[in-house]
Amino acid sequence: MKTDPLISVIMPVQNTENYLATCLNSILAQSYINWELIAVDDQSTDSSYAILQRYSKLDKRIRVIKNTGKDLIEALKTGYAVSMGAYITRMDSDDIMPKDKLSELLKPLLGAGVGHITTGQVMYFREDAALGDGFRKYANWLNAVNTQGQYWNEIFKECVIPSACWMIDRRDFDKIGAFHSRMYPEDYDLCFRMYQNRLKVIGVEKILHHWRDRADRASRTKEAYQDNRFFDLKCHYFLSLDYKSERTLYLWGAGKNGKDLAKILIQSHVPFTWVTDNSKKIGVNIYDVILEPSSSIQEETPSQIIVAVSSQTEKIEIQAELDALELRLGKNYWLFV
Repeated sequence: MKTDPLISVIMPVQNTENYLATCLNSILAQSYINWELIAVDDQSTDSSYAILQRYSKLDKRIRVIKNTGKDLIEALKTGYAVSMGAYITRMDSDDIMPKDKLSELLKPLLGAGVGHITTGQVMYFREDAALGDGFRKYANWLNAVNTQGQYWNEIFKECVIPSACWMIDRRDFDKIGAFHSRMYPEDYDLCFRMYQNRLKVIGVEKILHHWRDRADRASRTKEAYQDNRFFDLKCHYFLSLDYKSERTLYLWGAGKNGKDLAKILIQSHVPFTWVTDNSKKIGVNIYDVILEPSSSIQEETPSQIIVAVSSQTEKIEIQAELDALELRLGKNYWLFV
């Protein structure tokens, strides 16, 4: 196997003129040099395209093309279609690569072979204001998952593979459907398809991506990202991959999260028992389902449990109860948060 295979970096670009040069410079500064950058201009109305063209003249490894479609998923597909690398990764045009990112992600794959993906730790930053607490918590959680290696056990909480901090063998990428996402958010959908195909995750315990937070980032402004619980996506994959109809399915939680999940289960014609610890809601009829106490969960009966509560205190208390029943996280219950 070649020790210096070509890596294709797929990078959609849309109106990031203020950050693009910094991003491109960080790619040019990589210690690993056998890469190609496929920069796909996604209908930018600022000077982004001109900046890309200027850099492509400076370094032939940078290839600039126009998106043949109208959105992020189409830009990713367009870029991948012309890529030639044996290994694939993605970059966001406002972020920054540490100089050893590509080498650190590639190294484990060369030894592991097909059936694996690599990912690293991330660091959020913001230059114009204080970093939001939510982003800081998400980065801390991601990095903890990385350290513990509990990727697929945690997948129903949040996207466990950072959107621009992974690398995969092209053969595996084609096998899982590449960038042909079924629904938004496209990175979470891709993550679920990695899980679906039982790829083994190799976590590099090192910060390999600097993630920029800014007021106009897509996750703040695009409609597809506004409800960051992504219950439609989570339920789609839960029902298609992990749901076992022969087991009793319990839905734990009667707040907004529980109600929204109950609607999806009802619409999907999936039978379930709805339980809660809230004494005021026990016995209440919601959507023609009578809520029962959580004590009605039978330890001796094979079951599956979806926990859907928003309070961190509740989550901790419920997980303690489930652990007491010796139900292992990721095996018999899922935290939809």
